[in-house]
Amino acid sequence: MARRNANGEGSIYKRKDGRWEGAAYLETISGNTKRLRVYGKSRKEAHEKQTTALAQVRQGVLLPDRNWKLAEYLDYWLDRAVNAERRPNTHKRYEIVVRLHLKPGLGKKSLHQLSVRMVEDFYKKLLAEGATRNTVYQAQKVLSAALTHAMRQELLLRNVARLAEMPRYKPKEGQYWTAQEAIRFLNAAQSDPLYYAFALTVLYGLRRGEVLGIRWRDVDFEKGVLHIRQQIQRIDGKLQEVELKTESSERDEPLLATAREVLMKQQAKQADARLAASADWLGAGTDEELVFTTRTGNPIEPRNLYRSFHRILEKHGIRRIKLHELRHTNGTAQKDLDVPERDTQAVLGHSSVSTTRLYQHVSLRNKRNALEKVESHLFTQQFAEGEAGSRQRLPSSQQIYRRMITSISGGPTGTRTQDTRSSTR
Repeated sequence: MARRNANGEGSIYKRKDGRWEGAAYLETISGNTKRLRVYGKSRKEAHEKQTTALAQVRQGVLLPDRNWKLAEYLDYWLDRAVNAERRPNTHKRYEIVVRLHLKPGLGKKSLHQLSVRMVEDFYKKLLAEGATRNTVYQAQKVLSAALTHAMRQELLLRNVARLAEMPRYKPKEGQYWTAQEAIRFLNAAQSDPLYYAFALTVLYGLRRGEVLGIRWRDVDFEKGVLHIRQQIQRIDGKLQEVELKTESSERDEPLLATAREVLMKQQAKQADARLAASADWLGAGTDEELVFTTRTGNPIEPRNLYRSFHRILEKHGIRRIKLHELRHTNGTAQKDLDVPERDTQAVLGHSSVSTTRLYQHVSLRNKRNALEKVESHLFTQQFAEGEAGSRQRLPSSQQIYRRMITSISGGPTGTRTQDTRSSTR
């Protein structure tokens, strides 16, 4: 006798091809009614899949009006969400990750069928094929953002990209210069046409697009304020003035004496260039004009600032770091000068103090200073009093080290005491 379906179960029946099919009419996101179909090798399997689907609907995850493949949804997400909410360069980076990694690896999977196990296997496969851990991290970041958007659209109940276990990944720590190295660079860069841009970059820890995006209207000589309001980026083959990276990136910096002098010299230099170029000058010659331009008044290519930077390093034998790591140099200098973290965060335009901490590094000299304080605090009392209570000089680090080794090895003779290991009988 055929088993009657339980109330609310929908219908489950055996197909001609031998598989079992479960079906039920459910409401979609748009408010329409759609027939849900699930399949299994046995009635039990079909019933379990159908029960899971019904449970998700009861929890608020309605059926989509179409059955998305992940590749299709990623394209939809890039076009509708990322284009509207993110900066152009962010869209470009996400599109590359989607095209090179997510679509080939997971694109054919159904959005609803995507599981934690599938995503973890995808990460392992990327690594096996030679991808770096950073590449896997970027793939996880983009996939997670797309699935979060799907959850907001009530297409998914959970984000499997967040639940999947990631291969261990530790971002490479940024490099930085000591104060002496930064001064050496500034001295070496004085003859470079972009010296004034480099000086502001070091002084304020600006991003390269930010320093190139400063307009004369952003420089308030009277009130002594430098406004950071936009940046220069190459987008779709064109140099464009675009919004800053984050809301916290929009900030006001005090116009320090050095910055004032640098900007006044740049203003005079630009005026001379405008006269020399005459009709060829493309700049507006107004407050809207950029502070740093080419000889004909065009915006400077950010990549050219990068090239000039490394050309100076190579010519003068200065230790190579990235141009962006001048921000690390600035952040570390502030830390060494005991500037409060929140103040450094505001200067660098970070959205959180945790980000600022990634830009602050501890040098060997800092460690030495810290440990010498520990040495003085912990060992002064121990060695300041002699056997009879008389005061003695604090021993050197070498003497302390020798005494520590002696105590470990068992005494002045170096013979181990209380050694539990077996000896030759």
